[in-house]
Amino acid sequence: MSSYTSAEKQLLLNIAQDSINEGLTKKQPLNVRVLDYSDNLRQNRACFVTLEKKGALRGCIGSLQAYRPLVDDIASNAFSAAFRDPRFSALTSEEYKEISIHISILSLPESMQFDSEADLVRQIRHGIDGLILTEGDHRGTFLPSVWDQLPNANLFLMHLKNKAGLPSNYWSKTLRVERYATEVIE
Repeated sequence: MSSYTSAEKQLLLNIAQDSINEGLTKKQPLNVRVLDYSDNLRQNRACFVTLEKKGALRGCIGSLQAYRPLVDDIASNAFSAAFRDPRFSALTSEEYKEISIHISILSLPESMQFDSEADLVRQIRHGIDGLILTEGDHRGTFLPSVWDQLPNANLFLMHLKNKAGLPSNYWSKTLRVERYATEVIE
């Protein structure tokens, strides 16, 4: 996974902040001029933007597939985390002063091969892996940062099944799991 310089990280945080400000003033995400940025920041990458208010989740929206330049993905996801996360009301100007922004840039997801739930749990790397779980129309993901709240692989997997709309004890031979790592910018 490519790393970013401290200057690039600051630029990416500025894009997220500017996109939220644009949403507060103009009700739309920042229109990013992609060609104004370095090749590294124009690469197609997937990211999540997480907003926290006093340490509590205030919004989190992201992309699992890299399909647009990173700078565009950050601007869009920052706006959506602030104003379109269905779990929260739209961010207000007063709240904006209290939030912190975390950007998680995803590596390419890799399919995991396992023959049982116990085998899958053994392969999950604590604190490193983000997971995408898919079963038919059910799909859910947890970023690696979720390990802070769910400190063991069994709990992590049980809650991910719930997030995907499945019972925590659900198991099927057709269950698919992919893992990814993230580079976090805050």
